[in-house]
Amino acid sequence: MGYWKTKVLPKLKKVFEKNGTKKAAAAEASKSFDESKEGINTEFEEKKTELQTKVLAVYEASSTEIKGVIKERDEAGLKKNSTEVQKFIDELVKIDFPGSKAVSEASSKFGPALVSGPVFFVFEKVSTFIVTEEKTEEAPKTEEETSGVKDREIVVEEGKKEETSESAAEKAEEKAKAANDTLPPPPPEVAEKQEEKPVEPTAVETAAVEKEKEDPPKA
Repeated sequence: MGYWKTKVLPKLKKVFEKNGTKKAAAAEASKSFDESKEGINTEFEEKKTELQTKVLAVYEASSTEIKGVIKERDEAGLKKNSTEVQKFIDELVKIDFPGSKAVSEASSKFGPALVSGPVFFVFEKVSTFIVTEEKTEEAPKTEEETSGVKDREIVVEEGKKEETSESAAEKAEEKAKAANDTLPPPPPEVAEKQEEKPVEPTAVETAAVEKEKEDPPKA
């Protein structure tokens, strides 16, 4: 019990006091940063055009984890990727990104998690360039482009209808030919009937002819 009081407890007390002092200092740094936000916003708007290409280059060179933290801006991701977060902020300092220098100093001294407010403020500014880039890549089609697509769809649809009609007509013609091929041969023509044997004379006609032969008419 004497060892706990004389050795362990004083050390724990110093640690807690140190952490408490660190949190208080981080809170003071965050408060000071908040007071300078207006000036940072003004500087950001002035440099926005020239910063876009530089910021996108730094962002694209970053890891997937950091990109997620920048977009989502969650405390858990900030704590989990504190080293990568610090590196990203340092890269922003190199391109003279507004507010990045003060955030970098506070983050390196207290850790990103304890100054999450200033860190997320800078990340929010970075996100404006990312959102703009994504919107540009996924720009909606203009009315003319949409109209052109619809016109092409109508032409294609009409072409399909014409092809379908032609196909139906061809099929009907083929069916008619097939039906004609299966019909029985036509009956004999009238001319063939005329070539049959002549009708024999009747008995009366024969008797009259014989009588003329026996009694020829007198001159």
